Amino acid sequence: MSHLVQKINHTGHIIRRTIRYNLQIIFGNKFIYFLIGAMIFYLFVVTVNVLSGHASMEMEDIYVLLLVPGILLMFYPTTHGIQNDSDRRTLEILFGIPNYRYKVWLVRLAIIVLLVTGILWLLALLSVGLFSLHSPTQLTLQVMFPLVFLGCMAFCTSTLIKNGAGTATIMIILGLAIWIAGEAIQKSAFNIFFNPFDLPGDMTEPMYQAIMIKNRIYLIIGSILCLLWGLVNLQKREKFIG
Repeated sequence: MSHLVQKINHTGHIIRRTIRYNLQIIFGNKFIYFLIGAMIFYLFVVTVNVLSGHASMEMEDIYVLLLVPGILLMFYPTTHGIQNDSDRRTLEILFGIPNYRYKVWLVRLAIIVLLVTGILWLLALLSVGLFSLHSPTQLTLQVMFPLVFLGCMAFCTSTLIKNGAGTATIMIILGLAIWIAGEAIQKSAFNIFFNPFDLPGDMTEPMYQAIMIKNRIYLIIGSILCLLWGLVNLQKREKFIG
């Protein structure tokens, strides 16, 4: 029994060290600025609504309110991950061990998603308490669909560009293009920022639910394809280490 407890404690210690080490690499010393920016945006919008007399916000409003901080939190680690590895001279280590880089980056992406999910869940919980809404978990999970897709897309783009600033520029351009086209595809299953809580007046709830399900399936498939493409790009050692 004691041997089992020691083994569990040892495994837990290794997991904690692994998470702490990868957090230092993928977030560097700049993630705190994005976290502060996300908190400021959230608090600013909430404060403005409360002071202006809008003591209630609907689920569709909170969805958008959580989406923006989520993008800020997901943005830096996924766009600058490869760049941070290069700056810390850890790319050579990753490419020096066969297939090791795939496991490392899968773990890192999982850490990013779990961390962002946890932060957004706390914000959703606060929003539910402030505006007497319900289901912070449902809100958070729905917001994570587009965020995971954007994160996987940013990771894939970073394996092509291999530069944090370049990847960030491309992602900003893509984001602006999606935002500009948003009005035309607002009710479409192809809208990345599809709001599952914003039921249009000219559409029945079953019809809107069907579109939402298609949208989430497309986002899941897109996330998997971007992730696999990025991992395949990591095979090209000479393009990363020169």
